[in-house]
Amino acid sequence: MDRRSGEHWAGRLYMRRVSSRISRHLIDFPLSANGFTYLMMVAGVAAGAVLIVPGIWGAILGALLIQVYLGLDCVDGELARWRRQTSITGVYLDRVGHYVSEAALLTGFGVRAADVFGRHGGPAWQWAFIGTVSALGAILIKSETDLVDVARIRKGLPAVDDEASVPRATGVARARRLAAAFKFHRLIGGVEASLVMLAAGIVDVARGDLLATRVAVCVLAAIAVVQTLLHLLSIVLSSRLR
Repeated sequence: MDRRSGEHWAGRLYMRRVSSRISRHLIDFPLSANGFTYLMMVAGVAAGAVLIVPGIWGAILGALLIQVYLGLDCVDGELARWRRQTSITGVYLDRVGHYVSEAALLTGFGVRAADVFGRHGGPAWQWAFIGTVSALGAILIKSETDLVDVARIRKGLPAVDDEASVPRATGVARARRLAAAFKFHRLIGGVEASLVMLAAGIVDVARGDLLATRVAVCVLAAIAVVQTLLHLLSIVLSSRLR
């Protein structure tokens, strides 16, 4: 919980307090830490899949499963550290789990907006395409970050530290601080996106249509595209690749 940037705000706010109490009862459970990481992936993908359930229940189930996903993301690491099962494989699977889960959630949101069951005049597959754009953006942003260490290691350099992430150009650094202050980029993260989806689902039920969901899909896609470009620029102009 004291890590500068490695802990999600929901983990610091409540999930670590919950997960640590769960983990202590799972120390002797016959499932490896990596096994819990696989369960995390299942929960994340399921969160995207259940969004196609019409009405408010799809949004509620998606939000609940993302909380399960977040909890398992905490539990697997806690068990690995306590059992001394930490490994490169575990780190790799954790990263893959985040890629897959967030992409599934955003894609599922697009499919939800497409109205595949035709309850609001659908299906309209352009919304599924827009949701897929969001998912692709979320994957690219994570890839841009992870590939920094890949590039450095291939050149025989150590992994990057936090200080090197600050852009060297003054204007870009200022823009980065502004974006960090508003934190709009977090909306395409799993927890934040699930809350947006739940809010949109509530509005849709009140209105009797899918307008709020479709607006939210467009907003998340726009954020994903803009953040992908800005994040790439921030990395290239920082000291990470020096």
